[in-house]
Amino acid sequence: MNFNQIFNFLVHLEANNNRNWFNEHKSDYNQARASFEAFVNTLIVPLSQLDPSIGTITASECMFRIYRDIRFSNDKTPYKTHFSAFIANGGRKTRMAGYYVHLQPDESFIAGGIYAPDPTVLESIRNSIYQHPEEIRRILDDKRFCELFPALSNEEKLKNPPKGYPKDFKEVELLKNKHFVTHRALDNEFFEKADVIGRLMELFKVQYPFNDFLNRAVH
Repeated sequence: MNFNQIFNFLVHLEANNNRNWFNEHKSDYNQARASFEAFVNTLIVPLSQLDPSIGTITASECMFRIYRDIRFSNDKTPYKTHFSAFIANGGRKTRMAGYYVHLQPDESFIAGGIYAPDPTVLESIRNSIYQHPEEIRRILDDKRFCELFPALSNEEKLKNPPKGYPKDFKEVELLKNKHFVTHRALDNEFFEKADVIGRLMELFKVQYPFNDFLNRAVH
């Protein structure tokens, strides 16, 4: 796991985001990608022990491509300037809650939960919150959880409660969410210190009850 190699490649890619440069430095990309893949495979082992729902999964099933889809974007740069992976049962294509890692110079972060659940999954999550409001509130109000993950994503949040739920429900604000995602930024120094995996696991252990609640809802 050579994080300096990963960050060094990404810094140069951001400054030279074009196909000619990328093709000339394909070996550098392959080395950086291999380092990231080794990192993800190493992280999967303790994560799957913490969260048995992950099952047997490999880094290649979790990692996202570096090539951008530019068909409908005003930004025509061909490559992402980060490496990322979503660790969950089913990998990056899953419907389940999982653990996201994003490595990017000065913009690294981890996240967890379910982003953009399909309508069936979203309804299952809302039903579970409605049926178990005390449990989800206990998870979100946990002192350590609040310290590390102080807010869920408000992206695309509804202005009014979803149909079928009473407006006076005490957790109605949670029902308005369309994404159930936690997020924590990590500075470059986080990856320069020893035992990166152990320190990441300390964060994911705090996140786990939230993911567990969501995955029980999805099932």
